[in-house]
Amino acid sequence: MSRKKGKWLKIRIISFMFVFVMLFGVLLYQAFNLQVVSSGDLKTLARKQHIKSLHLQPERGLILDCNGEKLAASIMMDSVCAEPPRIADQEKAASQLAAIFPESKGQILARMKNAKHFCWIARLVSPEQAAAVKNLKIDGVYLIKEPKRVYPNKMLAGPLIGFVGVDSNGLEGLELKYDNQLKRKPEEIVWARDAKGNSLFLQESLTAKKKDKGYNILLTIDSRIQYLVDSQLNEAVQRTGAKGGIAIAMDPKTGAILAMSQEPGFNPNTFHKTSAESKKNRSVADSFDPGSTFKPFVAAAALEEGVAKETDRFYCENGSYAVANRVFHEAQRHKYGSLTFREVLKYSSNIGSIKISQKLGKEKFYKYITDFGFGSKTGIDLPGEASGILRHCNQWTNVDASAIAFGQGISVTAIQITTALAAIANGGLLMKPYIVRGFTDAEGNLIKEFPPTVVRRVISIETAATMASVLTDVVGAPDGTGKRARIENIPVAGKTGTSQKFDFAARKYSSERVRTSFMGFFPSDNPKMVLFVMIDEPKRDKWGGVAAAPVFRNISEQILRRYERNIGENPIIEERQLVPETGIKLVSAAQSNSMDEVSKTIMPDFRGLTMKTAVKLARERGIELKVEGSGWAASQTPLPGAALGENPVCKVSFER
Repeated sequence: MSRKKGKWLKIRIISFMFVFVMLFGVLLYQAFNLQVVSSGDLKTLARKQHIKSLHLQPERGLILDCNGEKLAASIMMDSVCAEPPRIADQEKAASQLAAIFPESKGQILARMKNAKHFCWIARLVSPEQAAAVKNLKIDGVYLIKEPKRVYPNKMLAGPLIGFVGVDSNGLEGLELKYDNQLKRKPEEIVWARDAKGNSLFLQESLTAKKKDKGYNILLTIDSRIQYLVDSQLNEAVQRTGAKGGIAIAMDPKTGAILAMSQEPGFNPNTFHKTSAESKKNRSVADSFDPGSTFKPFVAAAALEEGVAKETDRFYCENGSYAVANRVFHEAQRHKYGSLTFREVLKYSSNIGSIKISQKLGKEKFYKYITDFGFGSKTGIDLPGEASGILRHCNQWTNVDASAIAFGQGISVTAIQITTALAAIANGGLLMKPYIVRGFTDAEGNLIKEFPPTVVRRVISIETAATMASVLTDVVGAPDGTGKRARIENIPVAGKTGTSQKFDFAARKYSSERVRTSFMGFFPSDNPKMVLFVMIDEPKRDKWGGVAAAPVFRNISEQILRRYERNIGENPIIEERQLVPETGIKLVSAAQSNSMDEVSKTIMPDFRGLTMKTAVKLARERGIELKVEGSGWAASQTPLPGAALGENPVCKVSFER
């Protein structure tokens, strides 16, 4: 071989080796990239190609009242799904399923044909329907457990609790507000596909995962008080032919909501049959002119600032008072002359309230009503809260300021005015209203508690005490506008209100369409409960003292009766003990020990108790309890106070 040929051969060998090394390097890089750099992405892609999954919501947490009674719970029910590629004869399957469910064969068949791997046939079906599907034994049609939200008390506190959708997501009320806490981690059902693309349904994956227990929610609501408020409000709306109504019960010392009711309400179990207006919680979402229920806050501000005293007199112009270009009148065309500060509120004088506000001046007037919480959200733990409507005092004319003094030209929410009155009842301290007491685990252990929150001091203890005394006259005096709210032997402080609705078409306040209201607290010398009642557009009894005040009285009296002997069960009756059979009589704590000894020898009063509490009390006293019905104890035989003989038996009827 010539030297020249040998040289070219070496060059070719070196070139070949260089190309080989380069190709090997590229292959090595690609292998490294596939196995190391892109392995995560490729695994994800492979999983998507070979595995399909469905996430199912497990049971939501419970919603419980302050006594542990279930207001919202979940039960597991069957849903029907299909894996169309596995169904040998889809037309036959669709025909068989259509015989069980309301949908037509064509609708079910179309859903199967449009789905590559999975489709729902029916959600949350009845046990009978589930059994019928199971008996068909169609390969590719499955039963899967899903939670159905149920509300055992039906209409009770419906707008407050809210509801969930078919996928177990909260849509309104507490279910929406605390959706993240009530939800639990979804469970996964997996479909794997073999090399030929055939689906393999792995149903065992549903039970393989450890279930997340999540939270239950414990409320401040007492379902017994809620029931009383609901039923009395409903009765008042029916009696007056009203469009609707609102009622709120609150513990003034803590801001805890004991009941929140509205008419019309709705049953969360059938929320899809209810109008959007009824689903809304109007206690926090709706704003309205407060009318004369606003007058106590004007009066409290004037006392606090020292511009008015109880002994002051105000000339009320014989019922007609001109401010700038507007003439103001008294309600029902009353013609008052000179009234004391107390009488201005007792008789609910519009002109007297205007003159009190004039002593304050616009700036201080505005300061106090904003300090009471008007014009801003209370911060209650419910969705959809409105802030009401309150223009800054810089925008007020003298006419505006005068109208606001008796509750026109300002809009408030029911929760705002209840909370503001609670500040007077609580010695001048404004509390933040709240409805969730805390979270519990699945075993019922309290794992997070929300304590009461002081917002600010609005008025002094002395001013609050004076206002409580003045408002007690409104109810207690024979000629007070709130006399129909009177409770025998228990002092009640309160204020009536009737506000005209604004007619936007006529651009003036309507004389026919009104809201009547009453707000109060009891006992006025040591308040345990604040209660606000509003009746919307009554056709009869169009005054707060006539339509709303009796509702307050009926609710309050029944609450007092139902909590006889149940000391410590609820914050509204603390050191006081109420004795049955003797009317409503308060007994001092010093007498309670001797009473306890006597009570062991007589039949206790089961009325108003839940079945759980009644059974516990009966067991403690050695009484055999025979029960019928459900809900709260309504009647019993023998009556309370009967002597306990040997082997005592009591028959108790429960009602909702």
